Amino acid sequence: MIATALDRLATPPCARLLGSHLLDARPDEGWIRIGFEGRPEFCNPAGFIQGGILSAMLDDTMGPAVFVMTDGKLYTATISMTVNFLAPAKPGTIIGEAKVVQLGKTVAFVEGRLTSEDGAVFATASTSARLVETAKAVR
Repeated sequence: MIATALDRLATPPCARLLGSHLLDARPDEGWIRIGFEGRPEFCNPAGFIQGGILSAMLDDTMGPAVFVMTDGKLYTATISMTVNFLAPAKPGTIIGEAKVVQLGKTVAFVEGRLTSEDGAVFATASTSARLVETAKAVR
């Protein structure tokens, strides 16, 4: 497994709740892959993972893409996020992938997606996020 700046940061409670764990990263490219645990407790009445939970998984994939790209120097605060739900997600392993599209001085633009282990796409997203020095954002 590749070493990243995430190794130096305690896992936040929300990431623990989602069962988040780093699968792969290419920091120099601003690309990351994160695994999540789609728990039955996250399901809506139809038995699929609720959209807000999927959105949280996307957010918890796109922000870390910037964090690893900047070697932990910059943290993101989401300004806006657009999510497209393409297929229902059943409980089980969910894979998040994100790529930094543009890293500016104060704002980053990132794209992400969630898939099943076999590659079926559940949701895609794009975000604009304010860049904050990690030392000022993380306690």
